[in-house]
Amino acid sequence: MSIEVQNILKLYGKQKALNKVSFTIPSGEIVGFLGPNGAGKSTMMKILTTYINQNEGTVSINGFDTLTHDLEVKKSVGYLPEHNPLYLDLYVKEYLNFHADIHKLSNNRIEEVIELVGLSPEKGKKINQLSKGYRQRVGLAAALLHNPEVLILDEPTTGLDPNQLAEIRNLIKEIGKTKTVLLSTHIMQEVEAMCDRVIIINKGEIVADKNLKDLLENQEQIIEVEFDLRVEEQLLNKILNLKSAKNIFDNTWHLTFETKEDMRSKIFDFAQENGLKTLQLQQKINSLENLFQNITN
Repeated sequence: MSIEVQNILKLYGKQKALNKVSFTIPSGEIVGFLGPNGAGKSTMMKILTTYINQNEGTVSINGFDTLTHDLEVKKSVGYLPEHNPLYLDLYVKEYLNFHADIHKLSNNRIEEVIELVGLSPEKGKKINQLSKGYRQRVGLAAALLHNPEVLILDEPTTGLDPNQLAEIRNLIKEIGKTKTVLLSTHIMQEVEAMCDRVIIINKGEIVADKNLKDLLENQEQIIEVEFDLRVEEQLLNKILNLKSAKNIFDNTWHLTFETKEDMRSKIFDFAQENGLKTLQLQQKINSLENLFQNITN
């Protein structure tokens, strides 16, 4: 396994930022690491990269324990933090030279990485002259310089315009063909476009860990319905195959069913049988965004 996380506990004072978190990631997988703000994503990534230590549990990267072999872990991992820490007054190539010196790499490797991430047209500029998209490329280039087997990317597409998003997405997908990639993002469409698997964390605990295809092909469907009159949840529970009913506002409900059968006709029949009118009846797309909201609310 490239990444092995076992029973990680991280405390900030008395607050549990991570509570017995465990997961494994094999080589050559792109995994989306998702969760609401404050869920523990960045804390977990900082532990994986040895930036901070856990209170309990073990983490190994390519067989190296993060506590006892932190230098070997650093050699195995490329890390792009959420706030890409660049020296803005340096030229692109100058900045990458600085990183190359730390890893004792040749100029040939710098040129290889510049070409890989598409920085060639901008390599003669100062970093403060670059767009946000190209600055992200500089951060990726620095993370890739020492040819790590594992890439940890914290919000790599934040603040990018649609064209820049597509460029960085394609770059990460290309990198993921030969490396293990764990990335955090709030943009669900990017996860659907890039990732093989999704791990969702909420309040410091793993609440979902599935292959993306399996997650999206589950048997549930969500229907949003607005009635003309108030309806009690106890009455809604009589609808066949209903898993849960959530009142959104006033007389509007999200009804979740454990079947792929289109249940809109059954809801219409239910309304007629109970003297109700349906003012709105809409089947929600079974997207990752909907699933994320259901799991984390």
